[in-house]
Amino acid sequence: MSRVDYFNDPDAPGANSIKVAVSAFVRDHDGRILMIRRTDNDKYSIPGGGLDAGETVTAAVVREVREETGIDVEVSGLVGIFSNPDHVIAYDDGEVRQEFSICFRADPVGGTLRTSSESKEVLWIAAQDIPALDIHPSIALRIERGLQQTDGPFFT
Repeated sequence: MSRVDYFNDPDAPGANSIKVAVSAFVRDHDGRILMIRRTDNDKYSIPGGGLDAGETVTAAVVREVREETGIDVEVSGLVGIFSNPDHVIAYDDGEVRQEFSICFRADPVGGTLRTSSESKEVLWIAAQDIPALDIHPSIALRIERGLQQTDGPFFT
């Protein structure tokens, strides 16, 4: 399914749904950040996706990272909760979703890089090389916040 992201766009369609999403800010032992290039909008992103019924948000993070990248992770902290009514995502089935994503820190514990139906490219990239990538502003904000070292609240 294709999608169009609208960010601070007065001509954006109105949201008609909201869904809990998770994302992961993952760094390897060299400090590189795990990134994907999405198949639905061709932009670079940190891995993530929707919460499924019956799973915790941390289980969703582990599942989404493994599905999109082939990397196994362990959740280690909370970057933040990102909810912006001025960021909506329009899907070709008519859904227009307001952004709501809980972004976690996670550490790689195994696996091998591989692409998926949601990721046409998977890579580890140095923080200084991030600006050269085509990244949506909402994902850039999560990366910026992820690079800041702060303690996070309790999570399950």
